[in-house]
Amino acid sequence: MRFLVVLGGLCAMAQSWPDYGGGPDAAQYSPLTQINRTNVRKLQRAWTYPTGDSNKYFFNPVMVDGTLYVLAKNNSLVALDAAAGKEKWTFDPGPDTKVITNRGINYWESKDKKERRLLFASNHRLRAVDALTGKAILTFGQGGSVDLKEGLDRDPKTIALVQSTTPGRVFEDILILGSATNQGYGSAPGDIRAFDVRTGKLVWTFHTVPRPGEYGHETWPAEAWKSVGGANVWGEMSLDVKRGILYAPTASAKYNFYGADRHGANLFSDCLLALDARTGKRIWHFQMVHHDIWDYDDATAPKLLTVTHDGKQLDAVAQVTKQGFVWVFNRVTGEPLWPIEERPVPKSDMPNEKTWPTQPFPVKPPPFARQKFTVDDLSPYLSPADRAKFRDDILSARNEGLFTPPGTRNTIQMPGNNGGANWSGAAVDPSRGFLYVVSKDLPAMLKLEPEGKAKSGFNDSPEQRGQMVYQAHCLNCHKADRRGAPPAMPSLDDIAVRMPRERIVAAIRNGVGPMQGFPKLTNVELDNLIAYLYNPARARATVPAGTSWADAERYLSGFGFMIASDGLSPIKPPWSSLTAYDLNDGTIRWKIPLGDVPHLAAKGIRNTGSHYPKVGPVVTAGGILFAGTRDRHVRALDVDTGQALWEAELDAALEGMPAVYSVDGRQYVVFCAAAQVGLTPSAQGKINGAYVAFALPEK
Repeated sequence: MRFLVVLGGLCAMAQSWPDYGGGPDAAQYSPLTQINRTNVRKLQRAWTYPTGDSNKYFFNPVMVDGTLYVLAKNNSLVALDAAAGKEKWTFDPGPDTKVITNRGINYWESKDKKERRLLFASNHRLRAVDALTGKAILTFGQGGSVDLKEGLDRDPKTIALVQSTTPGRVFEDILILGSATNQGYGSAPGDIRAFDVRTGKLVWTFHTVPRPGEYGHETWPAEAWKSVGGANVWGEMSLDVKRGILYAPTASAKYNFYGADRHGANLFSDCLLALDARTGKRIWHFQMVHHDIWDYDDATAPKLLTVTHDGKQLDAVAQVTKQGFVWVFNRVTGEPLWPIEERPVPKSDMPNEKTWPTQPFPVKPPPFARQKFTVDDLSPYLSPADRAKFRDDILSARNEGLFTPPGTRNTIQMPGNNGGANWSGAAVDPSRGFLYVVSKDLPAMLKLEPEGKAKSGFNDSPEQRGQMVYQAHCLNCHKADRRGAPPAMPSLDDIAVRMPRERIVAAIRNGVGPMQGFPKLTNVELDNLIAYLYNPARARATVPAGTSWADAERYLSGFGFMIASDGLSPIKPPWSSLTAYDLNDGTIRWKIPLGDVPHLAAKGIRNTGSHYPKVGPVVTAGGILFAGTRDRHVRALDVDTGQALWEAELDAALEGMPAVYSVDGRQYVVFCAAAQVGLTPSAQGKINGAYVAFALPEK
């Protein structure tokens, strides 16, 4: 989207960044060329805007008509002068902003530009704000908001979580939204919905767990739609605006790691969906994982680009995944550009589980992540104790590749359920057919434990229920005795006396060091978890003595990230990589480690890749790829070689993607630097968060 602005009688072209990822196509691409290979080394700070608190942020700013919209000041929306970083207005969504669209927002304007709105969600309610004044639009929905828990064929009171922290996509006068459901049993359905941007009224719904009579219903048990949740789009979507097609990558069905209550292939979980953006009708789909029990969500936006294939120009869509695959399809028909093979995979030994006998593997392009983890792959930087431990763990685990089914014995998962590509993790040069992917290698070890039935006198106390939350999310890292593996995974045994409640809540919600945050936990689950941490003696074992496997019915597993005592991955570096593809012929152009680990770099150990990244690249027509990493560095790389052309160090770590735009003929690159740097508790400190803009020197 471009705008003409008139200044002092001179007409200048302003290139905006009007939506999350740069625009509805989610290309993470800018056609600007002022900053290029020849001058990028001259970049300097143009302005800095502190976030005004110590919260963690990874927000992708939106810029339209010289105004930059950011998230800061305790999750408030702030409008800035995009050229100077000066504050114009602030909108505080209210006291309960624990769950907010904190990765980005959506912008909409009427054809005559008289109406301009920012659309976002907080506390499970969709809201609209006047983009010019920062005032809430009270005519939107009911009193200014829409309850996202309503209209899902479930009692809203039973839905703990439905709002994603990722924004939707604006198409014409509708906003299309995904959702974030609980990770456990009985979570909310993952319906994709469209709302009128003026009124907030529901326009259409696509059921990702099909109802009776709908396409795909036969891939589930007949009544599964009433109780099974997930198959949701918690990550990113993209739009072919010209054709009116929405591309939506879906997540696994819930529960993530055990599917005895959902026999079948489970459409439309783990699919790339192509929907009519006006009606929500399915055009085509492809399922990347049948009956997912590995949490192999597709979180990265599908990338729209034009390639030369078999000698002809073809509009394609490319989807990258946690497994390290790149899937490339004809954007209109859904036909794959290269063969996809259904290959036999290991069977599950879990009671009542029926894994799908085959899984699809793309023959081309080659994967961007490592897909196995053996003792030969252990990191040279492990301590002797860690090396011995991980060696024993690996040799005693079931380890049969990408689709090793979780069971009651440890199973290896590589690149892991939090590995591969994640949200914001890819960008394209849409006209050249080039794709750039950031990935991380973070092996996981999964083990299922039975979840006991709720019986008389069992699981009645907050501590008992909190113990179940602990076992589902915390056990693998902090251990059954809650003593962890210091210093990377600190002991929680004495947490009640050394840490106030508000700090515990912040750590659980937002994450700290190598620990991911758990914003999807409900307030009740969080209260129960803290009750258990404060009073573990009041909790009984999750499964009472004598409970048989047949009676347990359900099984729980944490995410099982394998992390050494220094907070690093046990696999040899690189821990994160940037891979460039030529999708005209399905080949890798180059691959480099992305970033460093500060305490290793201080010892002269470089090019390890930053640990535990969720960072997004942005590509420009000037031949530059911009990216920030957890090591506090921002970099400009040559898109054709991966060579570093410029870098700068900021005051805080970075996650998410930058924004690229121009105002009054000057090009800017803005980074959100407001994440944790340290990997161990001793290295944690207050986040000096800020939005930092870089530009070439003014003439």
